[in-house]
Amino acid sequence: MRRDGRGRGVSVAAATALVCALGLSAVPETAYAAPGEPGPAPGPGGGADGGATGGQSLEEVHQEVDGLYRKAESATDAYNLAREKQARQEKAILKIARAVVKAQKEMAGLRKRAGAMARAQYRGGGMPAEARLFLNGDPGEFLDGVTLARKGEKATHGLIGRLERTQVALDRYADSASLEWERLDRSRAKKAAAKKEILRKLARAQRLESRLAKDERERLRQLEEDKARGAQAKWLDTGILRELGSGATAMGGRAVDFARAQLGKNYVWGAVGPDTYDCSGLTQRAWSAAGRAIPRTSQEQWRLLPKVSTKAMRPGDLIIYFRDASHVGMYVGSGAMIHAPRPGRQVTVAGAGSMPILGVVRPDAR
Repeated sequence: MRRDGRGRGVSVAAATALVCALGLSAVPETAYAAPGEPGPAPGPGGGADGGATGGQSLEEVHQEVDGLYRKAESATDAYNLAREKQARQEKAILKIARAVVKAQKEMAGLRKRAGAMARAQYRGGGMPAEARLFLNGDPGEFLDGVTLARKGEKATHGLIGRLERTQVALDRYADSASLEWERLDRSRAKKAAAKKEILRKLARAQRLESRLAKDERERLRQLEEDKARGAQAKWLDTGILRELGSGATAMGGRAVDFARAQLGKNYVWGAVGPDTYDCSGLTQRAWSAAGRAIPRTSQEQWRLLPKVSTKAMRPGDLIIYFRDASHVGMYVGSGAMIHAPRPGRQVTVAGAGSMPILGVVRPDAR
């Protein structure tokens, strides 16, 4: 049993049983405001006259709201991915800057040595060492001079070679830095565009829901639950439960325990805890708590993590939903999963088949 500060208890076993029996657990409603947006104001009276829905049926409102939240979730993945790329590119630029400083220091030292060699030659009257060597009449000094001349020539060639290589490295660093800055600008632009799209979709969905009267909002919620319950029942009718695994690995069990401890926390786009989550933020943090680092977004989790058959999934595996891999939940056994559904909802237990399944990935696959 888990209880939060509001005195509300959450029984995982009971919730799971309810999911299996009915296909979907009910979740309490919480008003959601997009960042920088005011919360939803009470809408005017609506109902049968259609005033609150602008002539749309509740089914049409449900379809539009659901579509807006799905598109916002897909844009959230794009935002998170662009943010990750921006962070990597900033680190790359910093690494290049440090390499440039090191190369510049080396170049300064090499130039100092080259200057010393030039001054030494000047003090010798500007005559090359080889010429001075052949003008020497002492045979012993001549032989010693040959050895010294060879060493000097080798040192000169080595210095020139290092100067050339260092300059090439500096030129390469300059080119790399320019390229990374261009990539960084593109990532920033993509992130800004994705954020704008997210806020626009969320605000539109929020306005639609805020126009509904209280009884209409309740009926809208019922439509959502009925749709999910029907999808779950259809999925269970395939006999899938007879084939699913029931045992989690030690690491998968820790991930499931973490996800269960988050039940009741609000969905907020882009959030990775500890107080709020989006769908992939929850699964990433759960597996991080279990000791395994996984990608940040549901699309990257689908692309990069090992895939397993849906029939072979076990607790701790991640279920990727929709054709664009825009949603993810964690399978917890008995046909149920835990996920962060959408803005205005909380982390909850739901039917694993309540949404179209794209596939399943296993973070701790060997």
